[in-house]
Amino acid sequence: MRLSTDELECGEACIEDHSSVAHTGYKAKNALRGFRCWYVPFLKSRYYGNQFRPLLSYLYTEFKCNVNCYYCYTWDNKLKGMTLETAKKSIDFLKSVGCRVVAIMGGEPLLRKNFILDVIRYGADNGFFMYLPTNGILLDRDFIDSAGEAQVAAINLALDVIEEKKGLPKAYKRVEPQFKYLVKQKEKYGYIVFFNINITTENLDDVKLLTEIAHDHNIGTDYHINEMPVIDMEHYRFKDKGLWITEDYYRKTEDVIDWLIEKNRLGYPMVNSIEHLRAMKNFIRHRNIPWKCRAGHNSLVIRMDGTLAPCFELYATEKDWGRIFEHKFNARDLELQKQECNKKCLSTCNYQVHHYYNSYTAGLQWVYKHFHRGFFHRERRRAEGGRRQRGATP
Repeated sequence: MRLSTDELECGEACIEDHSSVAHTGYKAKNALRGFRCWYVPFLKSRYYGNQFRPLLSYLYTEFKCNVNCYYCYTWDNKLKGMTLETAKKSIDFLKSVGCRVVAIMGGEPLLRKNFILDVIRYGADNGFFMYLPTNGILLDRDFIDSAGEAQVAAINLALDVIEEKKGLPKAYKRVEPQFKYLVKQKEKYGYIVFFNINITTENLDDVKLLTEIAHDHNIGTDYHINEMPVIDMEHYRFKDKGLWITEDYYRKTEDVIDWLIEKNRLGYPMVNSIEHLRAMKNFIRHRNIPWKCRAGHNSLVIRMDGTLAPCFELYATEKDWGRIFEHKFNARDLELQKQECNKKCLSTCNYQVHHYYNSYTAGLQWVYKHFHRGFFHRERRRAEGGRRQRGATP
């Protein structure tokens, strides 16, 4: 039996309406989750301004990794990963101090998939925004579906290049099938997808290509300027070839950053504020303007043994910052520490906390910007498609 043109158009309209409802529900769910896990804790941290109220936590479950990027100074395949007991107690501790966001860090977290799924479930069951960074190489359909069912809130795919290069193994072509399935399933399970891109001397053209791939798939991006370790890491072997931005690459790197700023203005969903992107240009020329880092106040690291540090740049610090349920963060020690490390650091995550923390409206913008940009991006593409079908010029 053949369907008439009218019947086909009706069927397509029904499918489109269903897709639109599903998409709107997906965005609304993430806006609500962002409000509950990000904005409400932010309001409480402003109210209890003198108390330790972390908004964002990094749970280091692993230093081992299945690749070895030249710029990565956390890689260490000799260390044993975090236990499930420590992970659960860490989440209990974070809940007790008002935090509702956990980023599961590595190494490569997916070296222990069942462990990570247990951590995601435990965090989600306790009302946390569970954030999973991964290089994607070990991703497969079963894990993506399992993570979705466990209520993972965001999956950040760390990619630096299109095709693998020396010292830069996190390549889009290695994970393209996994990535496309990840994007396909995001509205079913309600998680957000981002690309995490580290800007080095060897991937400046790739940064633009990855940005456009993310935009074509209606997902966000975040960017880091490749930084040398703030403190010495004894196990790190690539200090002399870590792909740091040197003088020969200043101008080209600035051109890429200017391109990113323009895309940000055009509505490409980026974690980075324009202020942070501009600060990168000063940073690479060693004209770093001091910024009020809130690490240890509103963000922290939980090491694999349950001890604490203000941020991942200071993971290896010898200073005792305490452990879960017994933190030793105080304003004086943090201020003294940051007089030194602030000169060498432009942490994307902590800079965003600094940027959005001091304004209630900026805090709301942080929660809603991806919701609004994502929704209107879809509507624009649908409208442009309709104009093309009618033979009109967009």
